[in-house]
Amino acid sequence: MSPHNSDQPDRAFFGRRKGKQLTNTRGGLLDRLLPLLRVPLSNNLNPKDLFSVPVTSLALEIGFGGGEHLLHQARLNPQTGFIGCEPFVNGMAKMLAAIEKENIKNIRVFDGDAVELLKVLPPAALDRIFILYPDPWPKRRQNKRRFISDFTVTLLAKVLKPAGELRFATDIDHYAGWALAHLFKSRDFIWTADGPDEWRKPWTNWIETR
Repeated sequence: MSPHNSDQPDRAFFGRRKGKQLTNTRGGLLDRLLPLLRVPLSNNLNPKDLFSVPVTSLALEIGFGGGEHLLHQARLNPQTGFIGCEPFVNGMAKMLAAIEKENIKNIRVFDGDAVELLKVLPPAALDRIFILYPDPWPKRRQNKRRFISDFTVTLLAKVLKPAGELRFATDIDHYAGWALAHLFKSRDFIWTADGPDEWRKPWTNWIETR
């Protein structure tokens, strides 16, 4: 585990970790498969060693939900190692079921707070990070619960390679503005879109999610 830093803001989960009742099969996957695929919180973590197949690049998806996008990317890019973070049980169980059914070798998962994983990932480890439709926490008093903050932007910059990409998507206008305001404050990120079409339209290999 990474050492606690008193300068780090306190974080907690809000909402439900578990939704509808899991089937016995999917509940069993959490007991049997999750421990095998869970990324350990280790200060000596070498992400490429997590995978049973050779990988040439690494990507992280924070909050993969039902897993549609992460699975699509993993199928299209078998030489990329993907780490998927999702704290909610139902989404994790669905992902594990797909991994087992398709015998996918290039996905590992983390079921805790993504910030804790970002703390232990080595500097410049990732080629790409996806943050797709995070909870916008729309009320003003809830803004501190949003994933994007000055603190997390610093962590994201640390783990991305110098030419790496952060791909963020939201359908909430004020959260888009919030995220851009925090990213523009960082010297580590640059806006790469050349025009409105490049940020209004989905990128190549995009897949619609629920």
